[in-house]
Amino acid sequence: VNFPAPELSLENVEGETESLKDYRGKVVLVNNWATWCPPCKAEIPTLEAYYKAHKEEGFVIIGVEAGDPQPAVLKFVKAAGITYPVWIDLENASLRAFGTGGLPNSFVIDRQGTTRLAWVGEINRAMLEKYVTPIIAEK
Repeated sequence: VNFPAPELSLENVEGETESLKDYRGKVVLVNNWATWCPPCKAEIPTLEAYYKAHKEEGFVIIGVEAGDPQPAVLKFVKAAGITYPVWIDLENASLRAFGTGGLPNSFVIDRQGTTRLAWVGEINRAMLEKYVTPIIAEK
């Protein structure tokens, strides 16, 4: 895909408002997911491991949880050991912004703010290494 990253601002699990603009200059993987979604939960360890391996290279994952209230999401994030930023999306703003409905889905935004990759369904490490790592390597 090739389209400008949408304007998206949501509260994170700590209650602070963040925006995709705040991450300009980094490679961002926006992962829309839900605590009740089995394939979403299944891909979290893969996403977490990839994030830890590449965060020093200017890569970040933003997990956008679709629909659950902050206390439930915070509890889930702590139990799952998620260290990347997680935003709360009670109104499905992210799904509308990216024009998708199925969960999980992921979008990769390059350092200039262009959405370059889109996936619907569970991501595996081989996909991340093949498609995202080259974008991270672009300076």
